[in-house]
Amino acid sequence: MTTSGAQDLVVSRATLDDWAVVAAWAGEEGWNPGLSDAPCFFAQDPDGFFIGRVDGEPVSSVSVVTYDADYAFLGFYLVRPDQRGRGHGLTTWKTALAHAGGRTVGLDGVVAQQHNYRQSGFEFAYRTFRYTGTAPWVEVPADVRPVEDPQTVAAYDSACCAADRPRFLERWLTTEGHRALARVVDGRLTGYGVIRPGRDALRVGPLFADTAADARALLAGLAAEAAGRVFAIDIPEENTAAVSLAEEYGLTPSFETARMYTGPIRPYAHDRVFGVTTLELG
Repeated sequence: MTTSGAQDLVVSRATLDDWAVVAAWAGEEGWNPGLSDAPCFFAQDPDGFFIGRVDGEPVSSVSVVTYDADYAFLGFYLVRPDQRGRGHGLTTWKTALAHAGGRTVGLDGVVAQQHNYRQSGFEFAYRTFRYTGTAPWVEVPADVRPVEDPQTVAAYDSACCAADRPRFLERWLTTEGHRALARVVDGRLTGYGVIRPGRDALRVGPLFADTAADARALLAGLAAEAAGRVFAIDIPEENTAAVSLAEEYGLTPSFETARMYTGPIRPYAHDRVFGVTTLELG
C-alpha cells in the first residue's frame, strides 16, 4: 500500500528490517527502545507499522497496532530531524491512523506533542513518568519465580489492559533476553513482571500486581536480574503506591508522557499497573 501526501513522500507498510531504522531513531531521541522489541510488536499486528520515504530514503514513521475490534495503540511517531517541518510526519500520521478504522486509539505522548494530539481528537487520561536508577543487590523472595504458565499470565494480563493481547504476550514472555517472573501465593498468581535489555538501560515492563506488597516482591526479583546496572520503569502517576516503590529503590523521574485516548476503552484494573509494558504499544 502506498499513499501520497507531503511533497515527494510515499508512505507504505514497514517491514521488520525497516523498523530497525526506526528503532535507531527512537534511540537517538532518548526513548531507550528494547533491543528485541520489534518482533514482539509485529507479532500482534504486522500490518500496523508505517514508514514514509523520500526518494526511497526513510524519513518518517508511525505505528498503529490493532488489538481487537475496539482498540488500537499508536506509537513511534517520528520524523528524521533533517526532514522536519515539511509535513512528512502529518502525512504519515494520517495514513497510519486510518489503519485503526473505528477503533478507539491510545497513545503515550511526549510533552511537546500533546497539544497536537488534542487537535487530532486525543483526550488526556493520566501522566506517566519514567523512573531510572541503578538496580540494587537484593534477595529474591521465595514466591517469585520464572513464569511457568503463560495462559494464567495472559488471563491476569487481560484484567490489567484495555484489550487482550495474546499474540504479543506469547512473544514478550519468551523472547531471548526477556526475563518474565511471576509471584504465586497459596497457589494463586498475584502479579507478574518482565525485564528486558534496552539501548541505554534495562527496562521493566509490565509490572502488574494485586498489591504493593506483590509489586515489591516482583520488583526485587526483576532488580536482581539487573543488579548493579541501570534499569528503568514507566509508572502511571495515578498509582501512588508504584511511585513510592520506585522511590524506595532510589529511582528518579527522567521522562514524562501522557496517556491519551480518542474515545472510550473497556474498564481495567488501574491499581494493578505498577509499570507500563511499553510506551510504544501500551
